[in-house]
Amino acid sequence: MKQTTKPTKGRGAQVNTRNQFSKYDLDDSFFEDVVDEEELKSKPKTEFIALHPKTIVNKVPSPDIGMNWSINPYQGCEHGCTYCYARPTHEYWGYSAGMDFEQKVLYKPGAPKLLREFFDRKSWRPDTIVMSGNTDCYQPVERRFEITRQLMQVFLEYQNPVGVITKNALILRDLDIIKPLAEKNLIRVIVSLTTLTEETRRKLEPRTASVKNRLRVIRELSKAGVPVIAQMGPVIPGLTDHEIPEVVKAAAENGAVKMHYILVRLNGVVAKIFEDWVYKAFPDRANRILNNIRQTRGGELGSTRFGERMKGKGNFSDSIDGLFKMAHARYFPQKEVPSVSKDLFIRPSKGGQLSLFQ
Repeated sequence: MKQTTKPTKGRGAQVNTRNQFSKYDLDDSFFEDVVDEEELKSKPKTEFIALHPKTIVNKVPSPDIGMNWSINPYQGCEHGCTYCYARPTHEYWGYSAGMDFEQKVLYKPGAPKLLREFFDRKSWRPDTIVMSGNTDCYQPVERRFEITRQLMQVFLEYQNPVGVITKNALILRDLDIIKPLAEKNLIRVIVSLTTLTEETRRKLEPRTASVKNRLRVIRELSKAGVPVIAQMGPVIPGLTDHEIPEVVKAAAENGAVKMHYILVRLNGVVAKIFEDWVYKAFPDRANRILNNIRQTRGGELGSTRFGERMKGKGNFSDSIDGLFKMAHARYFPQKEVPSVSKDLFIRPSKGGQLSLFQ
């Protein structure tokens, strides 16, 4: 698969793949005889669409995700990371997993109210709820809608533990809420640090915080007493795997308390989007990158098997795992991060402390 078209700057996906659930969706080939494709993409704008779900907290059944509950105030993501595993979920809303995923973002203005209603249920027992289990809760549009900020206020109000996963420096805006949560041992923040090479970051994750700013996020959160876990997610064989020691070192030097990694997995339509992108962004090494990924996935670009999908299989994935463990042992010699507190939960509307024996 060889591409010669120049990539659209400021976007990750370069194509709008067909929605597998629709008989009538049109992919980019429709426009070939109608309008110049480059002209069509030259000024891509993001559309924001209000969504009004009945619930906001999702139970996570997957055994290898590391979370039981999640909240996603946004569906779709402006960050435009080409490898994003969440892209196919956009098809459930009638959109493409390609350019639509980053150009048509659904937002949930009623999320804070729904979270309060969820916490007020007698059946709820305090447990960590992770923000951004699907898409980044601090993506650029959060500056405008402040839904994540309002949700964080609810977590503090009820004193329920929360986890946050982000690659955006906008999280520092909410230190006034995050710091009190940290003082009560109610929060863990995971900062994605995929590469230290800014040129790679701009192509791979075009609308995310720069490498410099992500290190600043780790540093400033840590100084504020917030436990920060860095995540090299994903490691892309042939593109970023050689950076593992330096990425781990940088995370430790800037105050992270722990680090882990996830191997890139390109399931379903994401493989097509990534493949199209990599030939445009790195034409000189696209074949090597794709072949290296296949070496970690039994000849495929993706994997859905629990356990295996996060780390891959084979000699290549074993060498990546060994390199990461060696670097982690060197730069993170401390013990495991203590668990968050689950015994401080209160229901303000009920006027008191939750009894765990109710």
